[in-house]
Amino acid sequence: MVSAPRLTPAELLADLRSDLGRPAALLLVQDLDGVCMELVRDPLQRRLAPAYLHAARRLDGSFCVLTNGEHEGRRGVNRLVEQALPGECHGREGLYLPGLAAGGVQLQDRRGQVRTPGVNAAELAFLAAAPQRLSEGLRPRLARLLPRLSDRELEGEVAAAVHDNPLSPTINLNGLFQRVAGCDPDRRLALALQEQTLDLMETLLAEAERQGLTGSFHLHIAPSVFDGDGREQPVWAGATGLGSTDVQFMLQGAVKEAGLLVLINEHIARHHGSHPLGADFHVRNAPRSIPALLALAQARIPHTLMPRLVGVADTITSRPGPAPGQWQRGGSDRGFLTLLQELGRWFDRPNRVLLIDSSGGEVCRPSLADGSLAGLSDPEDPLHLDALFPGGPPQYRRFFMELTEDLGAAGDGQPA
Repeated sequence: MVSAPRLTPAELLADLRSDLGRPAALLLVQDLDGVCMELVRDPLQRRLAPAYLHAARRLDGSFCVLTNGEHEGRRGVNRLVEQALPGECHGREGLYLPGLAAGGVQLQDRRGQVRTPGVNAAELAFLAAAPQRLSEGLRPRLARLLPRLSDRELEGEVAAAVHDNPLSPTINLNGLFQRVAGCDPDRRLALALQEQTLDLMETLLAEAERQGLTGSFHLHIAPSVFDGDGREQPVWAGATGLGSTDVQFMLQGAVKEAGLLVLINEHIARHHGSHPLGADFHVRNAPRSIPALLALAQARIPHTLMPRLVGVADTITSRPGPAPGQWQRGGSDRGFLTLLQELGRWFDRPNRVLLIDSSGGEVCRPSLADGSLAGLSDPEDPLHLDALFPGGPPQYRRFFMELTEDLGAAGDGQPA
Protein backbone atom coordinates (compact mmCIF):
# COMPACT_ATOMS: atom_id res chain seq x y z
CA MET A 1 0.00 0.00 0.00
CA VAL A 2 1.36 3.44 -0.94
CA SER A 3 1.20 5.96 1.91
CA ALA A 4 -0.60 9.24 1.37
CA PRO A 5 1.64 12.31 1.01
CA ARG A 6 2.35 14.24 4.18
CA LEU A 7 0.54 17.50 4.86
CA THR A 8 2.23 20.78 5.62
CA PRO A 9 0.99 22.56 8.77
CA ALA A 10 -0.91 25.01 6.54
CA GLU A 11 -2.61 22.16 4.67
CA LEU A 12 -3.40 20.48 7.98
CA LEU A 13 -5.06 23.66 9.28
CA ALA A 14 -7.32 23.77 6.26
CA ASP A 15 -8.04 20.06 6.60
CA LEU A 16 -9.15 20.30 10.23
CA ARG A 17 -11.01 23.59 10.27
CA SER A 18 -14.06 22.12 8.56
CA ASP A 19 -14.70 20.03 11.70
CA LEU A 20 -14.00 22.72 14.32
CA GLY A 21 -17.57 23.96 14.41
CA ARG A 22 -18.87 20.47 15.21
CA PRO A 23 -17.34 19.44 18.58
CA ALA A 24 -18.94 15.99 18.55
CA ALA A 25 -17.29 15.21 15.22
CA LEU A 26 -13.66 15.93 16.19
CA LEU A 27 -11.37 14.77 19.00
CA LEU A 28 -7.76 15.95 19.18
CA VAL A 29 -5.75 13.68 21.52
CA GLN A 30 -2.44 15.23 22.52
CA ASP A 31 0.63 14.20 24.50
CA LEU A 32 2.23 16.93 26.64
CA ASP A 33 5.98 16.64 27.27
CA GLY A 34 7.89 17.31 24.08
CA VAL A 35 4.71 18.39 22.27
CA CYS A 36 3.27 21.58 23.74
CA MET A 37 6.26 22.14 26.04
CA GLU A 38 9.95 21.46 25.63
CA LEU A 39 11.59 18.40 27.19
CA VAL A 40 13.83 19.26 30.14
CA ARG A 41 15.95 17.13 32.46
CA ASP A 42 14.04 18.26 35.55
CA PRO A 43 10.22 18.17 35.21
CA LEU A 44 9.98 20.86 37.88
CA GLN A 45 11.50 23.25 35.33
CA ARG A 46 8.83 22.66 32.68
CA ARG A 47 6.75 25.60 31.52
CA LEU A 48 3.37 25.93 29.79
CA ALA A 49 2.56 28.96 27.66
CA PRO A 50 -0.52 30.92 28.87
CA ALA A 51 -1.68 31.46 25.27
CA TYR A 52 -1.57 27.70 24.67
CA LEU A 53 -3.77 27.06 27.73
CA HIS A 54 -6.36 29.58 26.56
CA ALA A 55 -6.32 27.98 23.11
CA ALA A 56 -6.97 24.57 24.67
CA ARG A 57 -9.92 26.08 26.53
CA ARG A 58 -11.35 27.37 23.25
CA LEU A 59 -11.16 23.85 21.84
CA ASP A 60 -13.17 22.44 24.76
CA GLY A 61 -15.31 19.52 23.69
CA SER A 62 -12.87 18.51 20.94
CA PHE A 63 -9.58 18.36 22.89
CA CYS A 64 -8.00 16.11 25.53
CA VAL A 65 -4.59 15.04 26.69
CA LEU A 66 -3.13 11.54 26.94
CA THR A 67 0.13 11.50 28.87
CA ASN A 68 2.36 9.27 30.98
CA GLY A 69 2.90 12.30 33.18
CA GLU A 70 0.37 13.19 35.86
CA HIS A 71 -2.23 15.86 36.53
CA GLU A 72 -1.68 16.07 40.29
CA GLY A 73 1.31 15.96 42.66
CA ARG A 74 4.09 18.51 42.98
CA ARG A 75 5.42 17.52 39.54
CA GLY A 76 1.95 17.39 38.01
CA VAL A 77 0.82 19.41 35.01
CA ASN A 78 -1.85 21.14 37.10
CA ARG A 79 0.96 22.90 38.96
CA LEU A 80 2.26 24.14 35.61
CA VAL A 81 -1.18 25.51 34.71
CA GLU A 82 -1.36 27.36 38.02
CA GLN A 83 2.16 28.71 37.53
CA ALA A 84 1.44 29.90 33.98
CA LEU A 85 -1.83 31.63 34.97
CA PRO A 86 -1.24 32.81 38.56
CA GLY A 87 -4.05 35.35 38.64
CA GLU A 88 -6.82 33.21 37.18
CA CYS A 89 -9.32 30.82 38.77
CA HIS A 90 -8.25 27.73 36.90
CA GLY A 91 -11.06 25.44 38.01
CA ARG A 92 -13.86 27.95 37.70
CA GLU A 93 -12.66 29.12 34.30
CA GLY A 94 -12.01 25.59 33.05
CA LEU A 95 -8.32 26.11 32.28
CA TYR A 96 -6.96 22.78 33.44
CA LEU A 97 -6.13 20.31 30.67
CA PRO A 98 -8.82 17.62 30.36
CA GLY A 99 -8.02 14.01 29.64
CA LEU A 100 -5.95 11.09 30.89
CA ALA A 101 -2.65 11.09 32.75
CA ALA A 102 -0.40 8.47 34.38
CA GLY A 103 -0.74 6.36 31.24
CA GLY A 104 -4.54 6.38 31.45
CA VAL A 105 -5.50 5.80 35.10
CA GLN A 106 -6.03 9.47 36.03
CA LEU A 107 -9.04 11.11 34.34
CA GLN A 108 -9.55 14.85 34.73
CA ASP A 109 -12.08 17.35 33.43
CA ARG A 110 -11.14 20.89 32.49
CA ARG A 111 -12.15 22.17 35.96
CA GLY A 112 -9.52 19.96 37.61
CA GLN A 113 -11.82 17.27 38.98
CA VAL A 114 -9.77 14.04 39.01
CA ARG A 115 -10.87 10.39 39.16
CA THR A 116 -8.78 7.19 39.26
CA PRO A 117 -11.26 4.47 38.25
CA GLY A 118 -10.16 0.90 38.87
CA VAL A 119 -7.36 1.74 41.34
CA ASN A 120 -7.64 0.25 44.84
CA ALA A 121 -6.40 1.42 48.24
CA ALA A 122 -3.68 -1.21 48.57
CA GLU A 123 -2.18 -0.17 45.24
CA LEU A 124 -2.27 3.50 46.20
CA ALA A 125 -0.55 2.73 49.51
CA PHE A 126 2.23 0.80 47.77
CA LEU A 127 2.74 3.63 45.26
CA ALA A 128 2.90 6.20 48.06
CA ALA A 129 5.79 4.31 49.67
CA ALA A 130 7.60 3.58 46.40
CA PRO A 131 9.64 6.82 46.01
CA GLN A 132 11.35 6.27 49.36
CA ARG A 133 12.11 2.65 48.44
CA LEU A 134 13.54 3.76 45.13
CA SER A 135 15.72 6.41 46.78
CA GLU A 136 17.01 3.89 49.31
CA GLY A 137 17.79 1.41 46.55
CA LEU A 138 19.35 3.90 44.15
CA ARG A 139 21.70 5.49 46.69
CA PRO A 140 24.09 2.50 47.15
CA ARG A 141 23.97 1.65 43.45
CA LEU A 142 25.07 5.18 42.49
CA ALA A 143 27.74 5.17 45.19
CA ARG A 144 29.28 2.06 43.60
CA LEU A 145 29.02 3.35 40.04
CA LEU A 146 30.15 6.91 40.82
CA PRO A 147 32.54 6.58 43.78
CA ARG A 148 33.94 10.11 43.37
CA LEU A 149 30.63 11.74 44.29
CA SER A 150 30.63 13.49 47.64
CA ASP A 151 27.83 12.65 50.07
CA ARG A 152 26.14 15.94 49.20
CA GLU A 153 26.44 15.33 45.46
CA LEU A 154 25.14 11.79 45.87
CA GLU A 155 22.05 12.99 47.72
CA GLY A 156 21.45 15.63 45.06
CA GLU A 157 21.63 13.09 42.24
CA VAL A 158 19.27 10.70 44.03
CA ALA A 159 16.78 13.51 44.68
CA ALA A 160 16.90 14.59 41.04
CA ALA A 161 16.61 11.08 39.61
CA VAL A 162 13.71 9.76 41.72
CA HIS A 163 10.44 11.45 40.74
CA ASP A 164 7.78 11.13 43.42
CA ASN A 165 4.79 10.96 41.08
CA PRO A 166 1.74 9.73 43.05
CA LEU A 167 0.65 7.15 40.44
CA SER A 168 3.85 6.50 38.49
CA PRO A 169 7.05 6.81 40.55
CA THR A 170 9.92 7.25 38.11
CA ILE A 171 13.69 7.10 37.87
CA ASN A 172 14.95 9.64 35.34
CA LEU A 173 18.56 9.29 34.21
CA ASN A 174 18.93 12.51 32.23
CA GLY A 175 20.80 14.38 34.95
CA LEU A 176 23.12 11.45 35.60
CA PHE A 177 23.81 11.05 31.88
CA GLN A 178 24.71 14.74 31.77
CA ARG A 179 27.08 14.34 34.73
CA VAL A 180 29.02 11.42 33.22
CA ALA A 181 28.98 12.57 29.59
CA GLY A 182 32.52 13.92 29.54
CA CYS A 183 34.13 10.87 31.15
CA ASP A 184 32.13 8.17 29.39
CA PRO A 185 32.94 8.34 25.65
CA ASP A 186 32.03 4.70 25.00
CA ARG A 187 28.88 5.00 27.15
CA ARG A 188 29.70 1.99 29.32
CA LEU A 189 28.81 3.94 32.44
CA ALA A 190 25.51 5.08 30.90
CA LEU A 191 24.74 1.44 30.11
CA ALA A 192 25.55 0.44 33.69
CA LEU A 193 23.20 3.16 34.98
CA GLN A 194 20.40 1.78 32.81
CA GLU A 195 21.03 -1.79 33.97
CA GLN A 196 21.06 -0.79 37.64
CA THR A 197 17.87 1.24 37.24
CA LEU A 198 16.01 -1.68 35.67
CA ASP A 199 17.32 -4.03 38.35
CA LEU A 200 16.03 -1.69 41.06
CA MET A 201 12.62 -1.35 39.42
CA GLU A 202 12.33 -5.13 39.03
CA THR A 203 13.15 -5.46 42.73
CA LEU A 204 10.22 -3.15 43.47
CA LEU A 205 7.93 -5.29 41.28
CA ALA A 206 8.99 -8.37 43.26
CA GLU A 207 8.23 -6.55 46.52
CA ALA A 208 4.72 -5.75 45.28
CA GLU A 209 4.16 -9.44 44.53
CA ARG A 210 5.30 -10.39 48.04
CA GLN A 211 2.67 -7.98 49.39
CA GLY A 212 -0.10 -9.70 47.43
CA LEU A 213 -0.17 -7.23 44.54
CA THR A 214 0.76 -9.65 41.78
CA GLY A 215 -0.28 -8.22 38.43
CA SER A 216 -0.95 -4.72 39.81
CA PHE A 217 2.03 -2.98 38.25
CA HIS A 218 4.32 -2.94 35.23
CA LEU A 219 7.39 -1.02 34.09
CA HIS A 220 7.25 1.56 31.33
CA ILE A 221 10.56 2.39 29.66
CA ALA A 222 11.09 5.54 27.61
CA PRO A 223 12.14 5.45 24.89
CA SER A 224 11.74 1.74 24.23
CA VAL A 225 11.33 -0.88 21.53
CA PHE A 226 8.92 -3.80 21.47
CA ASP A 227 10.03 -7.42 21.33
CA GLY A 228 8.26 -10.12 19.31
CA ASP A 229 5.60 -10.49 22.00
CA GLY A 230 4.85 -6.77 22.17
CA ARG A 231 6.70 -6.23 25.46
CA GLU A 232 8.74 -3.11 26.08
CA GLN A 233 12.52 -3.49 25.99
CA PRO A 234 15.10 -0.79 26.76
CA VAL A 235 17.13 0.99 24.14
CA TRP A 236 20.59 0.42 25.58
CA ALA A 237 23.22 3.15 25.54
CA GLY A 238 25.81 2.61 22.83
CA ALA A 239 27.41 4.01 19.73
CA THR A 240 24.12 5.24 18.28
CA GLY A 241 22.95 7.18 21.35
CA LEU A 242 22.12 7.16 25.03
CA GLY A 243 18.87 5.22 24.55
CA SER A 244 16.35 4.85 27.38
CA THR A 245 16.34 7.65 29.94
CA ASP A 246 13.26 6.94 32.09
CA VAL A 247 11.74 3.94 33.83
CA GLN A 248 8.26 4.41 35.32
CA PHE A 249 6.64 2.12 37.86
CA MET A 250 3.05 2.14 36.60
CA LEU A 251 -0.28 0.52 37.31
CA GLN A 252 -1.09 -2.47 35.14
CA GLY A 253 -3.34 -1.46 32.26
CA ALA A 254 -1.98 2.08 32.16
CA VAL A 255 -1.09 2.14 28.48
CA LYS A 256 -2.01 4.89 26.07
CA GLU A 257 -3.76 2.72 23.50
CA ALA A 258 -6.33 1.63 26.10
CA GLY A 259 -6.56 5.26 27.19
CA LEU A 260 -7.50 6.28 23.66
CA LEU A 261 -10.65 4.13 23.82
CA VAL A 262 -11.51 5.56 27.25
CA LEU A 263 -11.29 9.08 25.84
CA ILE A 264 -13.45 8.17 22.84
CA ASN A 265 -16.01 6.58 25.18
CA GLU A 266 -16.11 9.75 27.33
CA HIS A 267 -16.28 12.00 24.26
CA ILE A 268 -19.29 10.16 22.84
CA ALA A 269 -21.04 10.19 26.23
CA ARG A 270 -20.50 13.92 26.56
CA HIS A 271 -21.94 14.75 23.15
CA HIS A 272 -24.51 11.97 22.69
CA GLY A 273 -25.59 11.07 26.24
CA SER A 274 -24.42 7.47 26.64
CA HIS A 275 -21.19 5.45 26.89
CA PRO A 276 -21.03 2.87 24.07
CA LEU A 277 -18.36 0.91 25.97
CA GLY A 278 -20.16 1.27 29.30
CA ALA A 279 -20.03 3.97 31.98
CA ASP A 280 -17.52 1.94 34.02
CA PHE A 281 -15.06 1.33 31.16
CA HIS A 282 -11.48 2.28 32.08
CA VAL A 283 -7.94 1.27 31.20
CA ARG A 284 -7.75 -1.34 33.94
CA ASN A 285 -10.65 -3.39 32.58
CA ALA A 286 -9.86 -2.69 28.92
CA PRO A 287 -8.33 -5.27 26.56
CA ARG A 288 -4.52 -5.26 26.52
CA SER A 289 -3.70 -5.57 22.81
CA ILE A 290 -4.33 -3.26 19.87
CA PRO A 291 -6.23 -5.95 17.89
CA ALA A 292 -8.51 -6.59 20.89
CA LEU A 293 -9.09 -2.87 21.45
CA LEU A 294 -9.89 -2.42 17.78
CA ALA A 295 -12.29 -5.36 17.84
CA LEU A 296 -14.08 -3.90 20.89
CA ALA A 297 -14.52 -0.55 19.15
CA GLN A 298 -15.79 -2.26 16.00
CA ALA A 299 -18.34 -4.26 17.98
CA ARG A 300 -19.61 -1.56 20.32
CA ILE A 301 -19.22 1.91 18.79
CA PRO A 302 -21.77 2.88 16.12
CA HIS A 303 -20.21 4.29 12.96
CA THR A 304 -22.31 7.44 13.23
CA LEU A 305 -20.91 8.28 16.70
CA MET A 306 -17.18 7.81 16.08
CA PRO A 307 -15.45 11.20 15.92
CA ARG A 308 -12.61 12.08 13.63
CA LEU A 309 -9.37 11.66 15.60
CA VAL A 310 -6.13 13.64 15.58
CA GLY A 311 -3.21 12.17 17.51
CA VAL A 312 -0.34 14.49 18.48
CA ALA A 313 2.83 12.99 19.95
CA ASP A 314 6.62 12.92 19.94
CA THR A 315 7.80 9.49 21.14
CA ILE A 316 8.12 6.75 18.57
CA THR A 317 11.23 4.70 17.85
CA SER A 318 12.55 2.43 15.13
CA ARG A 319 15.98 0.89 14.78
CA PRO A 320 17.47 -1.88 12.65
CA GLY A 321 16.87 -5.37 14.02
CA PRO A 322 19.40 -8.20 14.34
CA ALA A 323 18.75 -9.49 10.81
CA PRO A 324 18.79 -7.56 7.52
CA GLY A 325 15.41 -6.04 6.72
CA GLN A 326 14.19 -6.33 10.33
CA TRP A 327 13.12 -3.33 12.39
CA GLN A 328 12.59 -2.97 16.13
CA ARG A 329 9.87 -0.41 16.70
CA GLY A 330 8.48 1.09 19.87
CA GLY A 331 7.96 4.31 21.80
CA SER A 332 5.31 5.23 24.33
CA ASP A 333 3.13 6.96 21.70
CA ARG A 334 3.35 4.34 18.97
CA GLY A 335 0.55 2.16 20.36
CA PHE A 336 -2.12 4.83 20.63
CA LEU A 337 -1.15 6.39 17.30
CA THR A 338 -1.37 2.99 15.61
CA LEU A 339 -4.79 2.31 17.10
CA LEU A 340 -5.94 5.79 16.09
CA GLN A 341 -4.81 5.12 12.53
CA GLU A 342 -6.57 1.74 12.41
CA LEU A 343 -9.78 3.21 13.82
CA GLY A 344 -9.74 5.73 10.99
CA ARG A 345 -9.51 2.96 8.43
CA TRP A 346 -12.29 0.89 9.99
CA PHE A 347 -14.70 3.77 10.62
CA ASP A 348 -13.83 5.54 7.35
CA ARG A 349 -12.58 8.69 9.06
CA PRO A 350 -9.65 10.86 7.83
CA ASN A 351 -7.79 10.54 11.14
CA ARG A 352 -4.44 12.31 11.37
CA VAL A 353 -1.13 11.44 13.08
CA LEU A 354 1.11 14.42 13.95
CA LEU A 355 4.72 13.96 15.08
CA ILE A 356 6.51 16.76 16.96
CA ASP A 357 10.31 17.02 17.09
CA SER A 358 11.25 16.97 20.80
CA SER A 359 15.02 16.87 20.25
CA GLY A 360 15.51 20.59 20.77
CA GLY A 361 15.29 20.62 24.57
CA GLU A 362 17.68 19.32 27.23
CA VAL A 363 16.98 15.64 26.50
CA CYS A 364 18.71 13.67 23.76
CA ARG A 365 16.14 12.48 21.20
CA PRO A 366 16.23 11.65 17.47
CA SER A 367 15.55 14.72 15.34
CA LEU A 368 13.26 15.43 12.40
CA ALA A 369 15.58 18.13 11.10
CA ASP A 370 17.13 16.24 8.20
CA GLY A 371 13.88 14.59 7.14
CA SER A 372 15.30 11.05 7.37
CA LEU A 373 13.26 10.03 10.47
CA ALA A 374 16.30 7.99 11.58
CA GLY A 375 15.61 6.46 14.99
CA LEU A 376 11.91 7.29 14.69
CA SER A 377 10.49 5.46 11.68
CA ASP A 378 11.67 3.33 8.76
CA PRO A 379 10.72 2.64 5.13
CA GLU A 380 8.50 -0.32 6.10
CA ASP A 381 6.84 1.34 9.10
CA PRO A 382 3.07 0.65 9.08
CA LEU A 383 2.47 3.84 11.08
CA HIS A 384 1.91 6.68 8.59
CA LEU A 385 2.84 10.16 9.84
CA ASP A 386 0.43 12.63 8.29
CA ALA A 387 2.26 15.80 9.36
CA LEU A 388 5.68 16.58 10.82
CA PHE A 389 6.66 19.52 13.03
CA PRO A 390 10.45 19.76 12.82
CA GLY A 391 10.27 23.11 14.63
CA GLY A 392 9.28 21.29 17.80
CA PRO A 393 6.89 22.57 20.51
CA PRO A 394 7.13 26.25 19.45
CA GLN A 395 5.99 25.38 15.93
CA TYR A 396 3.20 23.15 17.26
CA ARG A 397 1.99 25.79 19.72
CA ARG A 398 1.71 28.33 16.89
CA PHE A 399 -0.25 25.81 14.83
CA PHE A 400 -2.52 24.96 17.77
CA MET A 401 -3.30 28.60 18.57
CA GLU A 402 -3.96 29.38 14.92
CA LEU A 403 -6.27 26.37 14.73
CA THR A 404 -8.39 27.68 17.60
CA GLU A 405 -8.24 31.43 17.00
CA ASP A 406 -11.75 31.62 15.51
CA LEU A 407 -13.36 29.65 18.33
CA GLY A 408 -15.16 31.30 21.24
CA ALA A 409 -15.25 30.05 24.84
CA ALA A 410 -17.77 27.22 25.22
CA GLY A 411 -18.25 23.92 26.99
CA ASP A 412 -19.97 22.39 29.97
CA GLY A 413 -16.99 21.25 32.04
CA GLN A 414 -17.37 17.52 31.48
CA PRO A 415 -14.37 15.33 30.64
CA ALA A 416 -13.47 15.86 27.02
